[in-house]
Amino acid sequence: MQDPEPAAASDPESAAAPESGAQPTALPEAAPDPVPEAEAAHGVGPWPGGPAEWPSDERLDPELLAHGDRRNVVDRYRYWRMEAIVADLDSRRHAFHVAIENWQHDMNIGSIVRSANAFLAETVHIIGRRRWNRRGAMVTDRYQHVVHHETVADFAAWAAAERIPIIAVDNLDGAVPVDRAELPERCVLLFGAEGPGLSEEALAAASGHVEITQYGSTRSINAGAAAAVIMYEWCRRHGG
Repeated sequence: MQDPEPAAASDPESAAAPESGAQPTALPEAAPDPVPEAEAAHGVGPWPGGPAEWPSDERLDPELLAHGDRRNVVDRYRYWRMEAIVADLDSRRHAFHVAIENWQHDMNIGSIVRSANAFLAETVHIIGRRRWNRRGAMVTDRYQHVVHHETVADFAAWAAAERIPIIAVDNLDGAVPVDRAELPERCVLLFGAEGPGLSEEALAAASGHVEITQYGSTRSINAGAAAAVIMYEWCRRHGG
C-alpha cells in the first residue's frame, strides 16, 4: 500500500466503454495529453551543411535533419524516425512486463511508463480505467508498448494464456523483500494505485509477492519510485 499523492486533475472516461475480454487493447485510443518535450534542455540543431550533407540512412527523418532534434531521446537515436526507434527497441527488449491498476487516474502511472521505457520493459499493461495521466511519461509512451485490460480478470487471463507469472509488488504482510525474493526472468511486475495499493483480486491473481526493504520512518515510498526500484533490480539480475 502506498501513501496518497495529491489528486490528479479530472479526466473523464471515454463515452464508449471497451468490450470485456482477455485480449489486451493497444493504447492510446485518443490523443495524448499535451505534454511538450523539453526542447530547451537538450538536443541538436539541423544537420550541418544542409541536405547535400545528409547521410543516406532510411532510419533518419528528413524533418529532423532539416530542423534539429530536441526530443527526449538518447544521442544514439538523434534524427531517427520514431518508427525506427521503436523497431530498434523491439529488437532488444527485456523479458519483463509491467502492469498497473488504474482506478483513480493515478499521477504515478506516467512516471511508471517512463521508467518502463528507461529499463526497456516489453510492455506496460494498464488495468481498469482506459485513460491515464500521461504527463509524467514525458512522451516516452510513444516508444513504449502500452496495452489496456478492462478488468483484473482480463489481465490475469492474458498472463495465464502467455504463461507469464504475475509478481505483485506491495508492502503487505507476507511479502518477501525483493533483494531476497525469486524474480523470474520472464514475468509481469504488478503495481497498485497510490494510496490503496493492489486490490484483493490482483493480489489473488499473483503467484509471487515482493516488497522493498525500507530503513526510515515512512510507512511506504511513492508508487512511481517503487516501480523504478523493482525494475532496476530485475535489470541488475537479468539485464544484458
